Amino acid sequence: MRWWSAANFVSNAGTWMQLTVQNLLVLHITGSAAATGLSMSVQAAPALLVSLLGGAAVDRWPRKLTVTVSQALLGAVAFTTALLVALDRIDMTALLVLAGVTGVIATVDGPACALLGNDLVPVADVPSAIGVGALVHSAGRLAGTALAGVAVGFLGTASAYAANGLSFLFVASVVPFLRPAAGAAEGAAAGPREASDRAAMTVREGVAFFVRRPRLVALAGITGLSSVFGRNYGLTLAVLVTGPLAGGAGAFGTVSTVLAVGGIIGAVLGARLRKPSVRTVGLLAAAGALLQVVAGLSPSLAVLLVLVLPMAVVESVSDTAGTAVLQTDPPPHLRGRVLGVWSSVGTVWSLGGPPLLGLLMEWAGARGALVAGGLLIAGSIGAGLLVRRRGGPVPVPVAARDGDLTGREALGTAA
Repeated sequence: MRWWSAANFVSNAGTWMQLTVQNLLVLHITGSAAATGLSMSVQAAPALLVSLLGGAAVDRWPRKLTVTVSQALLGAVAFTTALLVALDRIDMTALLVLAGVTGVIATVDGPACALLGNDLVPVADVPSAIGVGALVHSAGRLAGTALAGVAVGFLGTASAYAANGLSFLFVASVVPFLRPAAGAAEGAAAGPREASDRAAMTVREGVAFFVRRPRLVALAGITGLSSVFGRNYGLTLAVLVTGPLAGGAGAFGTVSTVLAVGGIIGAVLGARLRKPSVRTVGLLAAAGALLQVVAGLSPSLAVLLVLVLPMAVVESVSDTAGTAVLQTDPPPHLRGRVLGVWSSVGTVWSLGGPPLLGLLMEWAGARGALVAGGLLIAGSIGAGLLVRRRGGPVPVPVAARDGDLTGREALGTAA
């Protein structure tokens, strides 16, 4: 797990180096901010279209081999881009094609890496492993963003892409030496499956499980509301700080720093969760929404800074708990497909959320958007909890696979 965390830190740093430089490169080529947004959308679009197939592939293929190959392919794309940039042969068409290819590979690489990391620890420690992953991601983002400026200043734009390529190869070289924890990967795709078993692993089975699993549907609803109306702080707080609070870019930079610090603290706290549940995610999301309401009414920048830290902490712990539920609730042979469904749904939020929030801000202003969004989130979660109390659990039949425990055998194992 230590090696895997180190590899992910290097990979995240390389990824953020490339993302930072890519935006600058698109601006240099086109001079258009709209083109920059287009390049980001092209890379995200495959998650909406082919994530279901990517999740099915993760369930069918050996996990370590899948991660090794996907990382090597991502490295090849990064090296290709670096070569084109160094030779001054890059144009917008080539950049968009390479971004699209990266997005397609990522639909397999993302869930495969997430589930491989979970295989390295005992089942009881999976929430902690996810928290460590969130911490590594945040640290890699900070390091990569800082290193991007240094790399471009001393070695040129192509160096950031080359560094990202090397980071992928580092991960690929570490994977063969990873050893799953005893009993942690009973249903993981650790080796070749029979042809009949592979054929039965359909995308439809994953979608059906997700849709018929009330706790996963509830988790999707909570996360969707929070993503659209509660977590686009780069937009809402930017307008609040520079508008009603009469601050400048420096003031918003301070707010962003506090948000980053809160995210790291939340990742550390989230790593201590032992048995996260959808109820935990909902209560944390509601608490964050109420803090958001108070933040929207902040009379000064100082008051806002006091509120922003706990907002970020609660959001980070809630994310960690939700990810733990998502990655551990489905049976092992369905987890890749469930993550594929989640990726598709999450892409809808990320693409549709900012325009919806922008319309709300046009109508109600920054303060109104924060207050209305927070009340909508807290009210919806509260109503859902009340409805849940009046109902009962809904059983979901799941087809068994080799290695799964069912009936009395599972009950005896639990006892």
